[in-house]
Amino acid sequence: MDERAALQMLDETLSQAGDDAAVVDGQVVTTDMLHDTTDFPDGTTRYTAGWRAVGASLSDVAAMGAEATSAVAVYASPEFDESELMDFVSGASDVCESVDAAYVGGDLDQHVEFTVATTALGETDEPVLRSGAEPGDAVCVTGELGRSAAGFRYFQRWQDDGDESALDRANDLFQFPPRVAAGQALVPHASSMMDSSDGLARSCHQLTEASEVGLALDGDAVPVDSAVHDVAADEATVRELAWYFGEDFELVCTVPEHAVEDARADCPVPLSVVGEVTDGDDGDPAVSIDGEALSDRGFTHGE
Repeated sequence: MDERAALQMLDETLSQAGDDAAVVDGQVVTTDMLHDTTDFPDGTTRYTAGWRAVGASLSDVAAMGAEATSAVAVYASPEFDESELMDFVSGASDVCESVDAAYVGGDLDQHVEFTVATTALGETDEPVLRSGAEPGDAVCVTGELGRSAAGFRYFQRWQDDGDESALDRANDLFQFPPRVAAGQALVPHASSMMDSSDGLARSCHQLTEASEVGLALDGDAVPVDSAVHDVAADEATVRELAWYFGEDFELVCTVPEHAVEDARADCPVPLSVVGEVTDGDDGDPAVSIDGEALSDRGFTHGE
C-alpha cells in the first residue's frame, strides 16, 4: 500500500491518530521523518535541513493551536562530519528559538542515506482539530503559498547552471517560519485547523473528510508567494505550484463568518479568506475552486 493508504488504515485503528498531532492530558506530541532523496534536494545545507526537519514538527504543534515547548531529532547519516552535524544542530536550535521553544538533543545513527526523524512537544488545553468546520464558515490560510515549490525550482536552477545566488535563495526559501504564534492566536476563533504540508488541495480534502463538509474556494483569493512568480513561466504553473506542491507549512483553518475580522486582527501574520465551507451535498465536488473540482493531490513521500 502507498503512504496515504497506510495512514488511512492507522487512522481507523488508532483513536488518537488523524490530526496534525496527538494531544494527551494537555501534552501535544508529533513526529516526522525526512529523507535525503525525497525531502532535501541536492544543495540543501545541513543548517537548512536542521531548520526544516524540526520546523515541520513544530508546524504540527502550531496546527493544534498549541504552545511549542521543545523538540528532539534523530540524525542518521552514512558518516558523521563535524561541520555538517554542528550546522544541523544550529538550524534545529534556531528554528526552535524562533518559536520560543528549545532544541534539547536527540540521537545519532548510521544509515545508508541522510535521514532525520524529529519529535516536537507542545502544550494546550484547547486543541483545534480538523473536525470542527461548519457550513458557512470562512476558509482561511496564513501567509502565502508556494514558497517551497519556488525553493525547489531554485535548487534545480543551481543544479543546472551552477548559479550560487540561486542556491542561496533556495536554502533561504526552505527555511520556512513555523506558524506557532499564529496558531495560538487563532484558537479563540477557528472551528478547525491543520497545516498545509501536503499542499492546499490535499489539506482541504483532508479537512472535508474530517469535518464531513465541503469546501468552495476562490482561486484568485489564494495568496501566492512572490518567489513563485519568479520561477513560473505562466499563470497555470503559478497555480500548480501554489495549490498542489505542498511543503509550505502554512495554516489552513475555518472561521465562523462573524469572527473573521477578529481573527485577522489577532493573527500576527496575514490571514486570507480563500473560500467557504459548504454542506457537502451529494453530487457536488468535495472541494471545488472557481466552480470546478479541485484534484485531491499534493506532496507524498516517495513521489
